[in-house]
Amino acid sequence: MKYYNDADHTETQEWLDAFESVIKHSDKDRARFLLKALYNMAVQEGLPFNRLDTAYLNTIPVEDEPTYPGDLGIERKIRALVRYNALAMVMRANQNDDDLGGHLATFASSATLYETGFNHFFRAASDHFGGDMIYYQGHSAPGIYARSFLEGRLTKEQLENFRREVGGKGLSSYPHPYLMPDYWQFPTVSMGLGPIMSIYHAHVHNYLINRGLLEDEDRKIWAFLGDGETDEPESLGAISLAGREKLDNLIWVVNCNLQRLDGPVRGNGKIIQELESVFRGAGWRVIKVIWGGKWDTLLDKDHSGALKRRMEETVDGEYQLYEARDGAFTRKEFFGKYPELAEMAEQLTDEDIRHLNRGGHDPIKVYAAFSEAMKTKGQPTVVLVKTVKGYGLSTQAQAVNKAHQIKKLDKEGLVYFRDRFDLPFTDEELDELPFYRPDENSAEMKYLRGRREALGGHLPNRRSGHIPLNIPDLSIFDRVLKGSNGKEQSTTMVFVRLLSAMLKDKDIQDRVVPIVPDEARTFGLEGMFRQLGIYSSAGQKYIPEDSEALMGYKEAKDGHMLEEGINEAGAMSAWIALATSYSVNALPMIPLYIYYSMFGFQRVGDLAWAAGDCQAQGFLLGGTAGRTTLNGEGLQHQDGHSHILFGTVPNCVSYDPCYGYELAVIMHDGLRRMYGEGERVYYYITLMNENYEQPAMPEGVEEGIKRGMYLLEDNSHLHATAHVQLLGSGTILREVQKAAKILFEEFNVSANVWSVTSFNELTREGMACDDYNRLHPMEEEKVPWVTEQLAKHDGVVIAATDYMRNYSEQIRAWLPDNRPYSTLGTDGYGRSDSRAQLRNFFHVNAEHIVVATLKRLADEGEVEMRLVKDAITSLGIDVDQPPAWQPQPQYDHFPDAPAPDNVNPNPVPELVEEEDEEISSEGRAEDQADAELLNDEDVEE
Repeated sequence: MKYYNDADHTETQEWLDAFESVIKHSDKDRARFLLKALYNMAVQEGLPFNRLDTAYLNTIPVEDEPTYPGDLGIERKIRALVRYNALAMVMRANQNDDDLGGHLATFASSATLYETGFNHFFRAASDHFGGDMIYYQGHSAPGIYARSFLEGRLTKEQLENFRREVGGKGLSSYPHPYLMPDYWQFPTVSMGLGPIMSIYHAHVHNYLINRGLLEDEDRKIWAFLGDGETDEPESLGAISLAGREKLDNLIWVVNCNLQRLDGPVRGNGKIIQELESVFRGAGWRVIKVIWGGKWDTLLDKDHSGALKRRMEETVDGEYQLYEARDGAFTRKEFFGKYPELAEMAEQLTDEDIRHLNRGGHDPIKVYAAFSEAMKTKGQPTVVLVKTVKGYGLSTQAQAVNKAHQIKKLDKEGLVYFRDRFDLPFTDEELDELPFYRPDENSAEMKYLRGRREALGGHLPNRRSGHIPLNIPDLSIFDRVLKGSNGKEQSTTMVFVRLLSAMLKDKDIQDRVVPIVPDEARTFGLEGMFRQLGIYSSAGQKYIPEDSEALMGYKEAKDGHMLEEGINEAGAMSAWIALATSYSVNALPMIPLYIYYSMFGFQRVGDLAWAAGDCQAQGFLLGGTAGRTTLNGEGLQHQDGHSHILFGTVPNCVSYDPCYGYELAVIMHDGLRRMYGEGERVYYYITLMNENYEQPAMPEGVEEGIKRGMYLLEDNSHLHATAHVQLLGSGTILREVQKAAKILFEEFNVSANVWSVTSFNELTREGMACDDYNRLHPMEEEKVPWVTEQLAKHDGVVIAATDYMRNYSEQIRAWLPDNRPYSTLGTDGYGRSDSRAQLRNFFHVNAEHIVVATLKRLADEGEVEMRLVKDAITSLGIDVDQPPAWQPQPQYDHFPDAPAPDNVNPNPVPELVEEEDEEISSEGRAEDQADAELLNDEDVEE
């Protein structure tokens, strides 16, 4: 190998010869050791290497490329037809005023990548094989549809209805399993989600294998993404996990067309080199496919190293420019820099130079890379493929900055496209943009079907059928349903008991997977460390310091529990992989991911939405929930809005229970709906860390708990001046109960107390009834549950929750007879203080509920307004406190003070020893030995 302008070529060659000798006559481990020793010495001598990239060349040398097993001529014809039908589909969708959009340039650049995969690598699921899993790049969807049309899986009518989904005949804009449940496996167009989900999918897949729940069939998870997409933090944020766990079931293909939506990805640099360095550092195998076969002869003649030098120094912005210009421009600007290159280019015409191809458009180069990726053991693989954005569309559309936005070609562009790919259309036929499928007996169709038959069947394909699990009766939770018998417990601790009961049930115990981000001790789950084991792909190679403890830390290769570290996005991705296992693996799993509720939707909302799209099934548990329930934490930790946010996901069922029996009923109903009956929903349930006595379940409340509200305390029989209905949820329900007692004992107002387990579910049912009644004017009207229940009892309605007022405001429209309604909530940023102080600050404690009730009664003329003033005084309410949602006055604890005389203006700060901060976890049981985990009755000392 020659290096251009090498100061001492002979010395360089001696070093290279010596190293080659080590490889040939010793072994690769020895060669690796010597390289590491040299690298360490270089760093110690102050010569650090900041990058881990290699020469800007293909990783696989020409002599190591395998023989191509397919018919290149037929495959080129098929690829051209797929390109054309994708183009026609998008253009036809925009031949009117609807302007539905679509994307051409992404698939144009990646068609060879996908076709090589479809023809030779992507294996479908069958009765004998689980199938590979493929995360398609979202903007490439038109090309995937076009291929399915050639295969006969999609009709012309469906292609004509691209992006027209309302009538049920169209195709979704991007990969959406919710909209096409038998076709797409994974939603990917929200960029960055496909990459992180694919990593945790591979991680969870090995978890299921190591636990003995799946056979190891060497299935592969393929993820296709764009180079611009790697700027999303989620794209590269988890690649170290894949390297650390040696996920050789994972293959990423990064389509490096050097362009993102608006322009170059790294116009002043080289994205392939940058990504190579990042992935190598994370432990991945990197395979670069930069140059197509038409460069091979030139590279072979590069005796001076000038070509390799020019390839290395040219930045991506220049490469984009060369593709957008003609051969004469490239001759001058690229080859003209060094005389050796100019001489090399003299043997080429401008047209020859124009057609020097990038590696991603050469099926031989792509096949060689994919083949190596399939054989890689002990590490994940990333294939960095250089392509041209908008490849082949027209000379005006490829490699231009606006390529991503192009959804139409003019007549000249269509003619260029036809001629470029040898399509069988006349100029007149092109005007009609007909969809085209060859005759069923043609060589192309036989080849197309034969290749997919050899690989197990058609793709994309998604299992959408229901595989029921045997769900135990509600009695499995009897110990919780009977109450805590005077002992104070948080609903978080109740959840631990429910989880323990599920883990003991022989029908579902293997399917139940507890997931924590790094908060097991906060939630009282550390007892499961020893009894379940924490999954680790490497097992446990050390003796933990608490190995002798009853609840010592235990990692295991077949560990049951997933602890994903301080990584909510990763934990959520692992949850999604398990929550969709019923489809991907024909293996229903029951993931239960518990986390700080504030760090849920607010951090991973895009993933929560994607979970709904891919019809995930499982439980998300928002622990330490509520804006006033988490003692000692403040603005960043206190959640008063997660229910509002989760209410935006159409198939997420959310509840905010106060008592343990409510939680038991909700979780059992979730098991029934999702795993017994196959309903494609998932659950979000908030858990609190406030300890209080858990009562036994009253009779006949199960239906109300599930539907969203029930009458907890019926005080309508009391003789009083006025009657009211008080609604509460979560721990604020207990404040409502206190308020009801104060109202009667001090103000002679009787109050019914309603436990509202879900304002979201009440709202959804109310909207559904409204729609039905509007559209069926002659039918008997449907009555929402909230209307039906409150209509049985008179009086104004007051609601209080630990969430923003919008949460309870949702049901106003369905109160019977326009019943007067007041809401209290925790709008504003959180504060660090005691629960009592916080509830007073946010006006959701019993005293404020009393005043709100009396004020509403006074407004309606049922009591004197003077009574409200007397209540404010007697209950000690500060009327001058500014509302919590308004900006608060700045602290004035530290007024400016004059500086003493003779003080050094730049003193050296003294080191101050800080006392260790004691971290309390109120969510766990005070007495760990008494905690019910898997078998708390038989805990050994």
